[in-house]
Amino acid sequence: MTSTDLGSAEWERSKISNQDINMLKKMGFSKKENALQFPKEESYPKPPINYRVSFVDHLIRGLSPPIHEFLRGLLFVYGLQLHHLTPNSLLHISIFITLCECFLGVQPNWALWKRIFCIRRNSHHNVAYNIGGVVICVRSEVDYFDVKFPDSVQGWRKKWLYIHEESSNPAEENIAPFDGEAKIFRRRSWDAEATEAEKLATEALMTRIHELQNTRGKELSGIEITAYFLRTRVQPLQARKNPFWKYAGEEDADRLSKDLPLKDFEKLIRKISSLNKKDLIPTSCRVAPFSSTNPLPRATLFFLLFLLFLKVETWRNVPLSTMTTKAPLALPLKSREFIRLGTQFVGYRDYTKKLEGDLAESNKRADALAVKLKQSEENRQKAEKDAATVQDLRERLHKAETALSDNITQQAAREADILSRLESQCRRFVRRTHQEYEVDGPVGDELLDALTLSEIHGDEARDGLENAEAGLLKLFPYFFPKKETPATFVELAKTFNGPEDLGLKLRQEGLKIGVEGTIALTANSQQDVDWSKVGNIGEMETKKWQSLIRAAKPSARPILSFLGVKPAPAPSASKPEVK
Repeated sequence: MTSTDLGSAEWERSKISNQDINMLKKMGFSKKENALQFPKEESYPKPPINYRVSFVDHLIRGLSPPIHEFLRGLLFVYGLQLHHLTPNSLLHISIFITLCECFLGVQPNWALWKRIFCIRRNSHHNVAYNIGGVVICVRSEVDYFDVKFPDSVQGWRKKWLYIHEESSNPAEENIAPFDGEAKIFRRRSWDAEATEAEKLATEALMTRIHELQNTRGKELSGIEITAYFLRTRVQPLQARKNPFWKYAGEEDADRLSKDLPLKDFEKLIRKISSLNKKDLIPTSCRVAPFSSTNPLPRATLFFLLFLLFLKVETWRNVPLSTMTTKAPLALPLKSREFIRLGTQFVGYRDYTKKLEGDLAESNKRADALAVKLKQSEENRQKAEKDAATVQDLRERLHKAETALSDNITQQAAREADILSRLESQCRRFVRRTHQEYEVDGPVGDELLDALTLSEIHGDEARDGLENAEAGLLKLFPYFFPKKETPATFVELAKTFNGPEDLGLKLRQEGLKIGVEGTIALTANSQQDVDWSKVGNIGEMETKKWQSLIRAAKPSARPILSFLGVKPAPAPSASKPEVK
């Protein structure tokens, strides 16, 4: 059973409340004079010349004139007008443009769009809508951000108004004039999918999108992206002077207004999402967006040039039979000429209704159309002659891709070798010191974490060497009183690692001091001593020798004190320190 198309029967008198008007003023839509016009008593839109029909719920979701070239391109390719898109579909486009410019660092492009989104007819109970008759959906096989759309947007079709389409070149860039009776037809472009070349070219972007979604502690959500462009007061669906990655804060030239009051900001977020009063509204993104203070990395420049080339080649192959509205600015010259012809045809239909009596003007435009058609054919022939240049560009691009791939492979091998060497050094340190360390707060990068661990080992080794050097310098004068202190730590360490037993040498020196002191004291006491017997210890019995030693211990300290020697706390294991 086919659905009934409501057509123009859906339109009724616009019902925009004072609360809606105040919100639009706070958001800056009245910043430019005559940017908006509110309908009076008409029940069917009759926009003035250079005005288009839009809705309050479109504007609060990122739309603002002049319309962004990417939205122009989508309307052209899908054969739609603004009133055919639902508010949630407009928000999908706003989030996509913000994602590309703020978090991927690229211009929004048709190839990536086709990988993520598709469109379908919007109908209910066998009734096909004209206002909001098309819905943009995420493909079922794609893992994309949860935007938390509301289940339904109540009453949005009744809040229509006129926006001034103020492009400097209307014939080239403006969207088609309003036609509320135009029926929606499914076109082949609705089913367009990314080609293998486009999938290959955008694979890195899809990988980055998954990283933004799933990086623990830095997950980016659809509601965060929405809140970000509302906080910046820059409308994603407006043709702007600069892309989002050049956003300059409060002084940015593309801002419509100052920051919204927090109460109005949270109210707006809850209005366009499914969040309730208990849900927290994000005031920042867990991933820093690109801006003038967080510029794009240099590596992105080559990728931008590649996507620009891919964008031109992609639009070049879009069949004109699938399009009825205006083309994006980035189309090649041949396509833009045909787009201009198609747009003027749509314009003629509207102007004919308004200027039926002005046949002379119509004839002039028809002649101009013929001239431009001839120019378009000449451009087509010239493009065919330049095919060799395009082929050369492709070959050079292929060589650049190959060189980049080789460089990435070499860099990965080099990083793997560095990581292996760092891990080897860490294992060697653990074997020699019998002590293991762990990185406090690892960053998750194997190379950086291994380098951090190696730095920790290096710090420990340096501290050990400093302590060893300090200790050896203190001991050196005792063991080598007649030698000059070595200039380097290596020479100092070699001195203590010689073949002689320095501990035995120290004990011998101590014994010598003790013997000399005993002799001195005995001589000083003027007693008669048979020194030949003193030296003959072979005939002395062991028990008698031990008893003499025990008897001499109480006199050890006075003897050493007399000689100017201060005994150590443990004489059997340490050398006395000489003052």
